[in-house]
Amino acid sequence: MKPFGNRREQLIYYTICSGAVFVALTLVAIVAFVAIKGVGCISWEFLTEIPSRMGKEGGISSAIVGTLYLTLVALVLSVPLGVGAAVYLTEYQPRVSRFTRLVELSAEALAGIPSIVFGLFGFVFFVIFLGWGWSVLSGGLTLALMILPTIMRTSQEAITAVPVEFRENSLALGATKWQTTSKIVIPSALPGIITGVILSIGRSVGETAAVLLTAGSALGMPVLPTDPARSMAVHLYFLASEGISMERAYGTALLLIIMILIINYLANLSLRRFSYRLKG
Repeated sequence: MKPFGNRREQLIYYTICSGAVFVALTLVAIVAFVAIKGVGCISWEFLTEIPSRMGKEGGISSAIVGTLYLTLVALVLSVPLGVGAAVYLTEYQPRVSRFTRLVELSAEALAGIPSIVFGLFGFVFFVIFLGWGWSVLSGGLTLALMILPTIMRTSQEAITAVPVEFRENSLALGATKWQTTSKIVIPSALPGIITGVILSIGRSVGETAAVLLTAGSALGMPVLPTDPARSMAVHLYFLASEGISMERAYGTALLLIIMILIINYLANLSLRRFSYRLKG
């Protein structure tokens, strides 16, 4: 069935469809290649044991915990600050004010800074100047600075997309500005805010350079925030770049992909349930 009448529109339509199919096939090809190479390495021991001999033996349990630990520390700081800044700039500051434009310009500039620059800053400030050393705290705060602009800008766009009528109707019924913001605006914008958080989690989980310079690459299990940690991305980097074990490198990459897919699935599931509650 032809979706449009003239050939030019049909050509544009099928070109766009081809691009979408190409993106999907590329993802499938990458996942399939990594799965074929790494599925043989996956076992209960690989998931639960601590790596030894620079990762040549043992598992990657400490790397999994380190990845989750670093991401959690980053989100605890960046989500309240990013969403709070977005709410303030959108609801309590004029869109044309110099302060709003300055903050938005700063966020866009921070989002474009390479991760290695964040890593160098975190290494100099957190590791050396504050004396925290290579630790989960240093790595998590560095990641928080990296993902803060993404959370702020996506949250700001989501809040801006909420219809003005929602605010006007709430205020007309006698609600205060904060009641309107917290009970009407933020719940309506929550799907977009969660999308920004998901994107930030993906960047945190896959980050290598900044984590290596601030959290270190210790093979041990991190317990306290002051302990050094090795993320899965850093572990993968050492296994592949130094030729320690390509089989374990592919296994680590496969688990990293699975982790990201699970995070996205749970986030989309929660979004659907939340949207259903709003409609109900």
